[in-house]
Amino acid sequence: MANKNLNAAKTAKKDEFYTQLTDIERELQHYWQHFRDKVVLCNCDDPYESNFFKYFALRFNQLGLKKLICTCYNGSPVQGNELMIDFGDFTNEPKKIAYKVEITEVKDLNGDGAVDLSDVQYLLKNDKNVIGTLKTGDFRDPECIELLKQADIVVTNPPFSLFREYFSQLIKYDKKFLIVGSQKSIGCKEIFPLFKDNKVWWGYGFKGAAAHFYSPYEDTATAGNHIKDMIRVSGVTWFTNLEIAKRNEHMDLVCRYSPEEYPHYENYNAIEVRQTSDIPYDYDGIMGVPITFLDKYNPEQFEIIGSNSSTDLCKELGVKPLGDDWIRRYRAAGGTGHNTANMVRIVYNDSHGKPKVAFSRIFIRNKHPQKI
Repeated sequence: MANKNLNAAKTAKKDEFYTQLTDIERELQHYWQHFRDKVVLCNCDDPYESNFFKYFALRFNQLGLKKLICTCYNGSPVQGNELMIDFGDFTNEPKKIAYKVEITEVKDLNGDGAVDLSDVQYLLKNDKNVIGTLKTGDFRDPECIELLKQADIVVTNPPFSLFREYFSQLIKYDKKFLIVGSQKSIGCKEIFPLFKDNKVWWGYGFKGAAAHFYSPYEDTATAGNHIKDMIRVSGVTWFTNLEIAKRNEHMDLVCRYSPEEYPHYENYNAIEVRQTSDIPYDYDGIMGVPITFLDKYNPEQFEIIGSNSSTDLCKELGVKPLGDDWIRRYRAAGGTGHNTANMVRIVYNDSHGKPKVAFSRIFIRNKHPQKI
């Protein structure tokens, strides 16, 4: 499955995708050093269902948190009396409530010698100073913005349909963050410049850039990719501005440049590289690589030049409209895609001489090409 579920969610503004605890644990293990004595905000997370809340509440003492704040938009569609109840039938939803939870300590309240989920449950049920309600819980609401101002680090899976707006708010208030989003979001004009300037990057990611979420929506994944009561979404990853060791890992390059293997773009001075693993070690010019390159990006090894993910970004690279002549050649060669003369897209001729439009690409330059 490509991005069918994710795109449909954006269109319909269906944003109930709940991240698995195992996925959170797998990613967060690389960031523990950032959390000591910090205020963490999970502002898209109902305490009765969010695994982000569960993760930080249970590890409050291990991480040395100063405070944990958790808020949600109009409450939980599976609201109940127990924390982290099973994700069951979403069809008969109780009245939704926008919750706010603020925790400054987690103790062994039941005296069993360990801090566990039962202690967190007891805390929510019995300490009136911990849990309260909000007007809407919308991250854009003034009372939620005030909570955001308190936070040192924001960690959550924000609404897919509002990702750009959510992301922009984090940047506006200069927050450290680790959030889940679509890989294609890097093409947004509000987001790509931050990648280019090395102010934001991808985290360690989901296996195969696909994740299974708890969700009330129908899953269209194939039988082999399907997990009962969950929905598979491809093309997702973690966005962050927290330093991680991965950013310093050097990519081994084994391919050598040749004009036959790497076609030159017709209307931009760069070569086409089909896969990140095909990046030539000896080419000193600009290369167009898949956006998944960002999963291997080391700013000491490569420089990001630009992207063709939008018309505006193409224009920043100096790309001109396709023009009537290219359209005629494209149609004559059997091209059927929706391309018109006034569109601004990067194009090239494949190994058979047929005009092609480049897929979403990030344009990079090797800072240290090897001449052997």
